[in-house]
Amino acid sequence: MAVRPLAAAGLIALTLGLGACQDGLINGASTRHLTPVPAQTLSLMQTKGMSQSDPILIRAYKKESELEVWKRDGTGQYALLKTFPICRWSGQLGPKTKQGDRQAPEGFYTITPGQMNPNSSYYLSFDTGYPNAFDRANGRTGNYIMVHGTCSSAGCFAMTDASMGEIYAIAREAFAGGQRAFQFQSYPFRMTAQNMAKFRNDPNAPFWSNLKEGSDYFEALRQEPKVGLCGSKYVFGGADAAAGSCTPRVDPQVAEKRARDDQQIAELVAKGTPATRVVYQDGGQNPVFRAQNVTAFASLGSKEEELPYSAKEFGRHHLGEVSRPETLAAGPEEIAVEPKAAPASGLKGRTQLAAAPIPTKAAAAALATGAKPAATPAAAPLMLAKQGGPEAEVVKPARVTVADAEGDVSAFQKVFGGLSRKEAPAPEPATPATDAATAEPAKQVHTARARIQAHLAKPPTATGAIAEKKAPAAKVAEAKKPAVKAETAR
Repeated sequence: MAVRPLAAAGLIALTLGLGACQDGLINGASTRHLTPVPAQTLSLMQTKGMSQSDPILIRAYKKESELEVWKRDGTGQYALLKTFPICRWSGQLGPKTKQGDRQAPEGFYTITPGQMNPNSSYYLSFDTGYPNAFDRANGRTGNYIMVHGTCSSAGCFAMTDASMGEIYAIAREAFAGGQRAFQFQSYPFRMTAQNMAKFRNDPNAPFWSNLKEGSDYFEALRQEPKVGLCGSKYVFGGADAAAGSCTPRVDPQVAEKRARDDQQIAELVAKGTPATRVVYQDGGQNPVFRAQNVTAFASLGSKEEELPYSAKEFGRHHLGEVSRPETLAAGPEEIAVEPKAAPASGLKGRTQLAAAPIPTKAAAAALATGAKPAATPAAAPLMLAKQGGPEAEVVKPARVTVADAEGDVSAFQKVFGGLSRKEAPAPEPATPATDAATAEPAKQVHTARARIQAHLAKPPTATGAIAEKKAPAAKVAEAKKPAVKAETAR
């Protein structure tokens, strides 16, 4: 029975209104979802002992802007089939928390045949399934977060049409072969010891450590981890993890990898690896899509051969309209951050460093068996241990300006950590600068801090009926302020 034009238009409008990536339906039926897997990829499968019908698993990395398709081979383990450069993702490193934040999600998601959209307005797509049980347990909102074609993102992972067509075809054949669902793992970056040490003071560090547990399982065993929920945290492992056990059995190989990585992280921190954050204007894309970089990549010779994809091939693509291209010009910026530590009996809301022991093989074995490991000497700090309040961090002096000191109070607290109206510590005396290059930034920090403290020392504004009697003029002025137009769900 044909759908009436008016009803169809209404359905499309509703879909567009709700979706973060606004993935509606194209006009008329399409056969693009039936495009076969490319012959070159079929040959690659054969070389790696795989078939079209074997199960798949997909992993995405924001910082590297890469999406990996893994496939189960003849050994029963997953092996990397192919890596695709991500054409566009939006937001920052970190999870999606609410609708309209332009964040691409991070976590573990399950993709079923019903989430595949053959009639996507973005060529082809599949819904990631955000929000999952973990996201809902943490109060996160949003919907229609896709992996799709068309190089435009408002919270999605955007591929080229050619890449999306190939990924879709690979998934379609896996479903046809009997796979009921495949796992989609989304990460901020590759979960290496180097990256974990580098981003140890990022506000998202505890969440990323939780994601690394699942990554470790896959890296060590090359098997899809079962994913469960314990309160508001992921748990990974076998059937006991899927059932929701908060202490699932840890395979010895997984435990050994975690211990090895933890020791490497501790050593990197002890050697002085700087803690940084990466800030984007609005997400990023793989360098192969930047026209000015095509020549540079092509001139690298043997270096290009190390890439899992051809820079020349993707550099030739006509991408059409790329979302917010002006935000890609500057590229990401790295900012050094240091933790704002407080005494053990310090005030609530401060962030403290957690001293973690250097793990050993014995500790890994104890973890695998559930036995209590022997005490080991404390090592260098690894990750932040939050004590109930917002994360605190100190940004390099050069990043703090007087303009910052006159903005939102919550921003001050995030920069300097622990300041509140109830208690504003006395200004710290400036340390004489021995290097002329650091004198001015140090002066800016102390000037900004003094302004913040002066601002926070002001008595709170009266509220309710008292405020109406004392400051009617202020109320009238507030009413005359122009309304701020809210950004759409995109």
